[in-house]
Amino acid sequence: MTDTEDLLNETVLPEDLKKYEKVYHEQLHGGSVTRQAQFNYAWCLVRSKFPVDIRKGIILLEELFRSAADAEDERRDYLYYLALGNCRIKEFSAALQYTSAFLEIEPGNAQVKTLEEVIRKKMEKAEIQEGIKGIAIISGVVLALGSIVGLGMALSKK
Repeated sequence: MTDTEDLLNETVLPEDLKKYEKVYHEQLHGGSVTRQAQFNYAWCLVRSKFPVDIRKGIILLEELFRSAADAEDERRDYLYYLALGNCRIKEFSAALQYTSAFLEIEPGNAQVKTLEEVIRKKMEKAEIQEGIKGIAIISGVVLALGSIVGLGMALSKK
């Protein structure tokens, strides 16, 4: 497994999530959330094992990306974790859009190129699995129809 695949499979420790969630919500209730607090919380959320958390993290990262027009380094980090989060919930097209956006800013980034390759492989694997499911469903329908026709023919001969 590559480092990128390890990162995709890594899940956040519950105590880390609680810690950063607490900081984020304290700042939110105080009326002002720092980018760092929002990023730390979003970073934990996209590493959650729960798709709902991952989606929440993606929303927070998208907000950060839009608000950080003046901070290119931060924007790259947000794009990377947006790609990672979308890949984790099998939103491969969105993940690839984020890696492409990152590579427009920094075309030679090997880590993002590797992430893009991993996303493409996962996308292909998912498409193959969907194809196999489709074939299985069609085979089941054909088998059921064949059984019904056979039963009908047997009953009509009696």
